[in-house]
Amino acid sequence: MGNVIRVADNGLHHRWPIETLYKAALSETERHFRKKSERKMATGDAAANVVLRRKQSIVSSLCKHLSLDPKIFLDSIVENDIKSLCANILKSSGRAPKNSDEVSKWISFAESYPVDSKACFGALHVINEELAEKSVLVGDGLKPSEADVIVFSLLHPFVIGLPNTERQKLPHLVRWMEYIQSKENFGELFPKILLENDVIELPKPKIVVKVEADPNAKKTVQSTKNADNTEANPNSKKSDVKKVTGNNAAAEEKKKLPEKEAVEKDKEVSISLLNIQVGLIRKAWKHPSADSLLVEEIDVGDAKLRQVVSGLAKYCSPEELTNRRVVLITNVKPGKLRDVMSEGLVLCASNEDHTGVEPLLPPEGAKIGERVSFSGNEGKPEDVLNPKKKQLEKITPHLFTDDKGVATFKGIPFMTSVAHAHVLFPKQASNDHDMTQVPHST
Repeated sequence: MGNVIRVADNGLHHRWPIETLYKAALSETERHFRKKSERKMATGDAAANVVLRRKQSIVSSLCKHLSLDPKIFLDSIVENDIKSLCANILKSSGRAPKNSDEVSKWISFAESYPVDSKACFGALHVINEELAEKSVLVGDGLKPSEADVIVFSLLHPFVIGLPNTERQKLPHLVRWMEYIQSKENFGELFPKILLENDVIELPKPKIVVKVEADPNAKKTVQSTKNADNTEANPNSKKSDVKKVTGNNAAAEEKKKLPEKEAVEKDKEVSISLLNIQVGLIRKAWKHPSADSLLVEEIDVGDAKLRQVVSGLAKYCSPEELTNRRVVLITNVKPGKLRDVMSEGLVLCASNEDHTGVEPLLPPEGAKIGERVSFSGNEGKPEDVLNPKKKQLEKITPHLFTDDKGVATFKGIPFMTSVAHAHVLFPKQASNDHDMTQVPHST
């Protein structure tokens, strides 16, 4: 008789051959690993299904964007990865994408995008930061690129399922998703992402008046914080009046010297140095070598139209600017911006994060060419501002709009012969905005 082992079962003792126990143990081990393998296969199948659906969405949307029939590409999605599918589609379109290296980077991003939901949410925050100063993922303008379509298709199932509390943590991403779905005709490929008003509503801080495209200034963009810090006027501090007698006279005379210097310094930044005029844009077109710039011919009442280059391409189309009245500085030193001559600066207003930018609007009835004035700041403007004195840089930090949208210098309204100059932001201004510093500088 073979070896046996005594096994207790409910208080009874059984004698089982070792071979029988070994087979039982082996069967139990097999069942354990079979179940584990089945669970792994189920998880793998779920991940594979997610990837398959991503490929279908990307292929369908990219083909729609490029006006191609997706059927021939959908037939090969199983054996091809996202990179290969996108490469084949772009090749079939017959047109190479602009910024192809950037587009390739985002295709690689889509290829390596995680399947796990927690990892996906972490990746959304990375993209949110990427879009903080961008209107679109690739390109300097407002037109969605192939990369925007691919990444939108990738992220749509995650973003549409986010509760509003989570969306509020991703304001730039949500703004971009809403923009892409409004610009691209996806048909029935994707359900609309419905947004709460507080997700896309522009903040309501003090609006900063900006100067567009100064070719002679090294830096024309000033933050609101810097503006607030520089608003303090050295002449605004009140001092008690004291009698001056005998030995105090010399000391008092010394005190006057800094006061005189302060007065001279204040003159140096007087708004009266600027020749700010009402103009009418007769014609506008895209800059031939800079996507972020527009060129305008502006009528300021002179015999010749004034050509101005402005960094408004991200916010206004040439058609929107044509026949629009604006306010501009006309005594800046002419200079070239990307080989195109510019003879003025268009004044615009933006909110603090630069997601909304609009040219100032003169009041109805203001005459073309008339000079904007400021109460208590009368004076003759410089014939041409001296870039070395940085006069413009000292003045622009004090330009703001008030709570009614009226443009001001240190709280003093821009005045024309009929009324104030102001700015009108759309009820729901474009958020492309992220995005970028608006005046362009060289």
